[in-house]
Amino acid sequence: MHIFLAIFVIWAAYRWGDWRNWQKYHPTMMYFALGNLLYNFLCANHMLWTLTPDILSNAGLTEMVYTFIIFPATALLFLTNYPQGRKKVFFHYVQWVLIYGSAEYIFYLFGRIYYQYGWSLAWSIGFNIIMFPMLKLFSVKPSIAYILSACFTVFWMKMFHVPL
Repeated sequence: MHIFLAIFVIWAAYRWGDWRNWQKYHPTMMYFALGNLLYNFLCANHMLWTLTPDILSNAGLTEMVYTFIIFPATALLFLTNYPQGRKKVFFHYVQWVLIYGSAEYIFYLFGRIYYQYGWSLAWSIGFNIIMFPMLKLFSVKPSIAYILSACFTVFWMKMFHVPL
């Protein structure tokens, strides 16, 4: 399922992503990847969620697919198609939270994601409600996004008792 998702996201990014101007989105794509790398580093001994490999041989390779393919491509798609107007922007965020939440729910149903230490699909959806605005914020004011990201990281680590 993870490989299928990666192939689909690559196709979607090819189809609807603004590849001519990919350099414009590259910093945000790397910010998204950095966030996942940071989660895997900080939570290595206290994983709140773990992706269960399918075709790939181990969880590390599965995480690499997400870190270097799925998440950067998602950032490209999210920013490429970012609308104008408050109502359209609101529905853009709702659309992406629903896409991520639905995909994760399907993975949960099929045993492709495992939660522990109090994390759940509801927490993931809450995280996504914060994450997508942070992607947009990073694209326009990266220094503020880094500061807020650090604050959110401390909050999540304290909330879920992640040891340092």
